Amino acid sequence: MKYTKVERVKAALSGDAVDRPPVSLWRHFYREEVTTQGLVDSMLGFQNRYGWDFMKVNPRAQYHVEDWGATFEYPDDPNEGPTPTKAPIQSIEQWDYLEPLSPTKGSLGNQIDALNRIKKGLNNEVPFIMTVFNPISIAGQLVGSEETFLSHLQLAANRVHSGLDVITETFCSYVSEILNVGADGIFFATTAWGTTDRLTEDDYDTFGRPYDLQILEAARDAWFNVLHVCRDNNMLRQLIDYPIHAINWDSHAPGNSSLQEARSFLDKVPMGGISRENLLNLDAREIQSEIEKVIRDSENTPIIIAPNCSISPRCPEVNVSALAETFNV
Repeated sequence: MKYTKVERVKAALSGDAVDRPPVSLWRHFYREEVTTQGLVDSMLGFQNRYGWDFMKVNPRAQYHVEDWGATFEYPDDPNEGPTPTKAPIQSIEQWDYLEPLSPTKGSLGNQIDALNRIKKGLNNEVPFIMTVFNPISIAGQLVGSEETFLSHLQLAANRVHSGLDVITETFCSYVSEILNVGADGIFFATTAWGTTDRLTEDDYDTFGRPYDLQILEAARDAWFNVLHVCRDNNMLRQLIDYPIHAINWDSHAPGNSSLQEARSFLDKVPMGGISRENLLNLDAREIQSEIEKVIRDSENTPIIIAPNCSISPRCPEVNVSALAETFNV
């Protein structure tokens, strides 16, 4: 029996029999993603070329903070991402003045417009989920550096909590708009903050978890919500009770659980198995061999094949094609 893409993803999430594991890749198109139509065309072009089982919409990572006044500059190299040029929060006191944003105006509204166009382009044949950073990640982007933000957490916790309340209010409304468009869920990313390299677990329980859960509550009616726990030494075990359907992390990174190790404690479907670095550096036959091993090692337990993070724009086309051909997508 050959499944449709929607049937295949839903079956995998439910632990039901499936013809093969669902698979998808995602990447930035830095030059294109700065405009609404550029993002739409790049996402649909990548999907149409390779036929992935679902789309993780991969917008510019800074869209979360642009409407609060953050600015960024793109380098001449189209394969390199932007660098921040202005941070809205320059002093601790400015957390007191952060105000909620409209989810349908400015950069946020442009993303909703893009999602509407993407949905039409997918013609209800491909599930799609939208990237949303968690509130502490967004707060960190509003400050000049991660180190400065850490000092704010230590010196003015109440003020940062006030800012996190505003961010959470904004993005709860925004997630509702995402689902109103018809997206099948969100890809909820912790970026630099879901790791013990940055915070203790107690700190995350204070500044991360309460706000994360409010965002996920706003997404509760979706059927395809994914948690992405970023970086090395991540807090995967601490966050596995989140109300999501699949969980994505770098199972190759130092201090992180491998896919096999995670099966002993995960009650969510793992999404992963593709090393971003290997996809960039190995040859096509090695890529196919690696993925075949991931599938064998899954031992008929549910898995969604995906990268450990956004793949490099420099990734050889032949490697991406080899991965798609492995699944006959």
